[in-house]
Amino acid sequence: MTRLNATHDPTRRSWVESANVPGADFPIQNLPFGVFSQGDGPKRVGVAIGDRILDLTALEAAGVLEPAPGRPVFAEGVLNPFMALPQEVWSRTRARIAELLDAQTGGPDGLVLVAQADATMHLPIFVRSFTDFYASREHASNVGSMFRGPDNALMPNWLHLPVGYNGRASTVVVSGTAIRRPNGQLKAPDAEAPHFGPCRRLDIELEMGAIVGTPSAMGQPVTTAQAYDMIFGYVLLNDWSARDIQVWEYQPLGPFQAKAFATTISPWVVTREALEPFRVPTPERIKPLLPYLEEASPNNFDIALAVDMAPAGGAGDGAATTISRTNYRHMYFSSAQQLAHHSASGCAMCTGDLLGSGTVSGSTPDSLGSLLEITWNGRDPIDLGGVSRTFIEDGDTLTLRGWCEGEYRVGFGECAGTVLPAVDYGR
Repeated sequence: MTRLNATHDPTRRSWVESANVPGADFPIQNLPFGVFSQGDGPKRVGVAIGDRILDLTALEAAGVLEPAPGRPVFAEGVLNPFMALPQEVWSRTRARIAELLDAQTGGPDGLVLVAQADATMHLPIFVRSFTDFYASREHASNVGSMFRGPDNALMPNWLHLPVGYNGRASTVVVSGTAIRRPNGQLKAPDAEAPHFGPCRRLDIELEMGAIVGTPSAMGQPVTTAQAYDMIFGYVLLNDWSARDIQVWEYQPLGPFQAKAFATTISPWVVTREALEPFRVPTPERIKPLLPYLEEASPNNFDIALAVDMAPAGGAGDGAATTISRTNYRHMYFSSAQQLAHHSASGCAMCTGDLLGSGTVSGSTPDSLGSLLEITWNGRDPIDLGGVSRTFIEDGDTLTLRGWCEGEYRVGFGECAGTVLPAVDYGR
């Protein structure tokens, strides 16, 4: 059931004029949370509005905002203290921010606005733990067909549960952070033994990340409905992948070093409440789910996604080419189902836990969410303004974009990273 309120009113406008521009990522109906700084100043919590940032740390210090009376939650330069508050506080705070920015208020005294162009964005949350799933049937089918053949594309468990693995929270970084090409063990198909060296098949994974706000207790599973409400918000997520390291190491225990070196997320956390108007069901089930994974309400979202690739040495001085357009609605398992399954054994979920959706791919060649699929494991190079690529080369920049489009636009901004050469172990 969709739960709308005054913050979703499509007729609402802000006195921040850039928020009212058609197609703007951050209108008054969005209000995503992030962490920023200026110059050598401290980290501060803010909300994006148009091309500006509303400083929530300053508003709380002035007593204009009081999410937790008597206890500051925006003073630590991270969203976790706010996300740990009850859900009704999230909603009440969002409503209050919308009131302060509404055109009818004319801009109350004491509001501090910062130009996004003048701010440095930081990791918005302390990532308590990171779990990455594998929840797009199209992506899983493509990869399975590639390596096991079309008759054995999906493993027997895939249609029954959200497959996932525990990743590394320590290497989750904010958009704009350069990514160092990883080294690792590599083994050619015709080689007798592996060797150590730089990854040669570096890839992206176009994903969404769900951020847990409300924790759950160890030993206490949660339902899909409870899981939906536990999620504070969503970010774009690029789970960089070393495909050649992965193929050698992943059996029998799954991904390890091939996924541990970097995961990039967007700086703005779009709240679950902002996404309410864009709720859609998951795709039709191929096989029935066990009762604990069933959903009484649509818990997926209609989020358009795109990948841009700007190659080093390309024509147009590194101009970007859009290499994929897809949609989050294709996800076979919603983030609520992923979270419910994660807790089913009694695993405690914590404020700041990050759940990656897994690569989001559609059913058409232009809607694939990884270079592994787009080039079919390097067989079919893509043209990027006169420069061809099968996988990522040093100096290439990859940018993920996402947005919801209806009576207004709710955007996620960008999630970008440029690849640097691997560390030379011979030096």
